[in-house]
Amino acid sequence: MTASPASPGPEPPRRRGRRPAGEDRRGDILAAAREEFARRGFDGATLRGIARAAGVDARLVHHYFEGKDAVFTAAFELPVRPQDVVGPVLAPGPDGIGERLVRLFLTVWDSPPGRQRIVALLSASLTSEAGARMLREFLTREVFARIVTTLRADDPELRASLAASQMMGLVVARYVVAVEPLASLAPDDVVELVGPTLQAYLTGPLRPAR
Repeated sequence: MTASPASPGPEPPRRRGRRPAGEDRRGDILAAAREEFARRGFDGATLRGIARAAGVDARLVHHYFEGKDAVFTAAFELPVRPQDVVGPVLAPGPDGIGERLVRLFLTVWDSPPGRQRIVALLSASLTSEAGARMLREFLTREVFARIVTTLRADDPELRASLAASQMMGLVVARYVVAVEPLASLAPDDVVELVGPTLQAYLTGPLRPAR
């Protein structure tokens, strides 16, 4: 009589924690980044915190991404990274910067992928205070704060917040709520109408003379 083979014992528990260094962790980092940005806002989230949430070394985040704005752009699949487009807008100088910025935003938003992503992000921000704070902080700090700092304008925080509110209002009215006739207005007409307002926020006097 032959002995029956011994039944295999229970499988050892899988080890949790950091995966091998050679493994591609970009997807894990982006998933953790979305949660961190949603929970803490753009200003409150840090690369070190994102790395900790993803279970990776902070150096790996720096390996994949050149800064927090790059992580945000990739995490939410934004069509452009502000750092890459603000420079050309600023290069000609302060005159006409309002119109150039509106034209830049419309060029991005009117493209199918750009419209899809910005509408999704804005829609989320309208139903969540955390989402609204995240988007507000990103636009204010990474887009308009860079601009007003370069322009060396007075009241930089107020200018950046006013400019961000103008552009967030435009995208909600034109793309999310589709208020007519603004939603169907030609881009050149939108630039002509909105550009001077944005210009005033960025370079004009903000406080009435006394």
